[in-house]
Parts: sequence; C-alpha cells; structure tokens
Amino acid sequence: MSGHRSPTTALTALLVGTLGVLLAVLPGGPAVASDGQQPVGDVRRAVFVGNNWDGTATVLAPGSFEELGRLNIIPDREERFAEAAMNPERLAYFLAIREAIGEGNNQYVDDMYSSNDGRLLIVSRPSFADVVAIDLETHEIAWRFAVAGQRSDHMAISPDGRRVVVSASTANVVHVLRVRDGHEVGSFPSGGSPHESVYIAGGRKILHASIGFVYTPLDHPATDPAKGERVFQVVDADTLEVERRYDLRAKFDRAGRENLSTAVRPMTLSPDERKVYFQVSFFHGYVSMNLRTGKVLRFTRLPKRTEEPRENYLLDSAHHGIAMSADGDALCVAGTMDDYAAVVDPRTGERRRLTAREDGKPYWVTQSAGGRYCYISWSGTDEVSRISYDTGRVVTTVGVGDHPQRVRNGFVDRSLVAGLPSYDPPDDVQAIPPGIVLPVG
Repeated sequence: MSGHRSPTTALTALLVGTLGVLLAVLPGGPAVASDGQQPVGDVRRAVFVGNNWDGTATVLAPGSFEELGRLNIIPDREERFAEAAMNPERLAYFLAIREAIGEGNNQYVDDMYSSNDGRLLIVSRPSFADVVAIDLETHEIAWRFAVAGQRSDHMAISPDGRRVVVSASTANVVHVLRVRDGHEVGSFPSGGSPHESVYIAGGRKILHASIGFVYTPLDHPATDPAKGERVFQVVDADTLEVERRYDLRAKFDRAGRENLSTAVRPMTLSPDERKVYFQVSFFHGYVSMNLRTGKVLRFTRLPKRTEEPRENYLLDSAHHGIAMSADGDALCVAGTMDDYAAVVDPRTGERRRLTAREDGKPYWVTQSAGGRYCYISWSGTDEVSRISYDTGRVVTTVGVGDHPQRVRNGFVDRSLVAGLPSYDPPDDVQAIPPGIVLPVG
C-alpha cells in the first residue's frame, strides 16, 4: 500500500499539539435497510454518498447506481471561513482538523440522512462544527445547528424520522435534534470523542460508542490509557439517560486481549439484535458480542496486508466499515488500511471472498435497502461499489466525488428527483482562503 498515507510532518505535529492543549481545557427496530426509516408520502429510494473533501453528496439510484444528482453541501463556505478567521480558537481547531484528521484536507461532509419525506438531507460538517439541512427542492440550507465544541461527526436518525443524533467530538456530548427544524430537544453524555450511534429496539434505544483521541501519536499498546475515555453504552431514546455501559477493557483482559484497544468503531447488528459486531482501533478484523448479556463471543481476525506501522494508521483505523445482510448470513467488512472488501460468514469467520483494490482505502459499508447487497466507499479511488452478500463479488462500481466516506440509504420526494442539480465543485474548494494563515513549524 502506498500513495494515500501521509507521514507525520512538523506542521502536523504542531497542530496536533495545539489540538491536544485545547482539548485539555475544554469541557467536555433492527438497524437494517435505510436504518429502519419509514417513507412518508410519494418518495423514491436513493443512495446518498458523502464526498468529504469536495463538499458534495452524490445521489444514486439503488438499482442501477445511476447518478441522479450531486448536491453542494457547503453553499455557505465563504461565510464559515470568515467565521473561523475571526476566532482564534475556531481557527486553531479548523487547521488542526485539516492537518491531523483530514489528511491535509478540510472535512466538509461526514455523515448524512434524508428526512422520511425525502425533502431534506441532514449533513454533519466536521470542519465547520455544525449540522445543516439541505432543502432538496431549493438546494439551499434550510437550517443550521452549531454543535458544542469544535467538530461534528457521526449521526443516526430515528426510524420515525423525527430525530437525528450527532456526535460533538471535542465536547464529549451527543446532541439530539428535531429533523424538521434543527431544534435541540436534548443531549446525552459520552466519553472522549463521541463517534458511532445506532438506533435499536425499534427506535426506543440508542447504542453509542466513543473512540478517544485517535489523532494522537501515542499508538503503542502500552500508551492506550492515554488515548482518553472510551465508552460503549445503551441510551434510552426518550429520556436520554444512559442505561448501561459495557466494560470492554475488563472483558478484553479476561479474554487475554490486554493489548487490544477498546475504541469501538463502526458496528452492525444481527437481525434479531441479540449480537453486535464491531471493529476496534488497530484490529484487522472484528469483535462479536451478545448485546443482552455483554459476553464477548469471538475475536475474528482478517488478513493484514498493509506494511505501514501503527503510527501511520488512518485515525487508528485498521478496518472501518461493517454491515450485516438482512438474513444475518453474511458480513461485509471494509479493510481500510488493507485496501480490501471482505464478505465473511459470521458463524465461522471464514471469508467467502476478498476483493482488493490498490490504494482503495475503503471507508464505510452500508447494507442495501433490500439487504442483498452491501455498498462500500473507496475513499482512495473516489468510487462506490455494490457487492453481493451471496457471492461476495462486486456487481457495480461507479465514480463519485472526492474522498467518499459515509454511504446512506434514504429517500427523495418523487417530484424533486428531476430537479436534483449536477453540482461541480470549484477547483479551489480545498484552498486556504485569505485571512487564514498556516503556522510555520
């Protein structure tokens, strides 16, 4: 593997150090196709792909992967840049996010969900520390919510489509927003760097994980405690009270995995929600656990192809992306540092097929609306593939925008499909604007 890993530079080290100082002083139904969302009105299904580095979302037709449109997610880019330039703390984080997390790029699109009526696309924008709703009729921002702290991250939408939760990375909190207008209806506490959330139990509970400081250079197993508090918890979706926290450190230690990180990354559930399958930092594979009893069932290793040292792992992610088929018969896994997609038998851990793509850097996996395929984003080659769970073969691959990450099922109001724009981002979308000066180090 080569070409898409950036070595640590003096500039990056300086910015990471700045970020670390700022962090120290700041306060801190089954999850299946379409995340259980129920369509409202006359809508058609769509697949949304967030292109993080060019600030767009590609809209695909699920059956053919034909591009229906490409949306501009950062129409207010100049306003947000000006905002950062006028605020020293905001500017420091903006630059640190660009260098230490974005691999030298601004992070414009992390996660996204459509509203159930297919009229809004809700998007988290890490570099701008906010969440916006893009009106799919006017293609403008319908509402904007600035998260606590300095960076927004992963989201989840309730099956009824009324609420969306978003992780505020530097504030150790998860906001709960009303989809129709962006009003905050509540929040719940997390650990260091809140990350993935999934609605479970028909929308009555939220399974949530934090990942700690994945951008620090402290990557040896002996320094794992210095990477901050990692939590894996179940939250009541109505009261937003934390009902249960799983002590993964104790569970891993009892299993003889003292050197394995407890930072839970992407996760997926069995159709009956009895088991959860999740990835953890630096592990080339996944862990399965009984969600009800908390018993760890298996550590499944997958091939390690990369020769990169741990310090060069992309935000500690050996693997980042996992999704189970609707029948529970197969798992689709993104081998991020290993440049492959693997379809695995969850009962035995045996691989049905491994598809390698040089410099592919797969970044996310989503189950298709029908549950027969998985969608995987190749952030290194700017493509998305549809893979058959039955055969493990790639069925379709299409090009999208720059650095695709999250892929989500959703809806578009049928009357708006023909009017979706084919937005072409400017060549200078990643340029540092006047007034923002990179530090010299």
